[in-house]
Amino acid sequence: MANSDNPQHSEGEVAEAIENETAKLPSDLFLWAALASMGVSLAFKCMGRNHTSLFVGQWAAPFLLLGIYNKIVKTQGSD
Repeated sequence: MANSDNPQHSEGEVAEAIENETAKLPSDLFLWAALASMGVSLAFKCMGRNHTSLFVGQWAAPFLLLGIYNKIVKTQGSD
């Protein structure tokens, strides 16, 4: 990246460690997790457990965002 020479814009040790570990996960894992949360949400809805259905259904967006973050870290690197 363009700012990698600037020490003011570098990643911290914790962020770099997390990125190194999450980069080992396959990107499609997050897609499958999002789809699974939607499926489980549908099952809860069919069982009449509306609040649980909404709770689990809201997990899809964070899983997809984590997948995007994972893909960016893999392609662009951490710094």
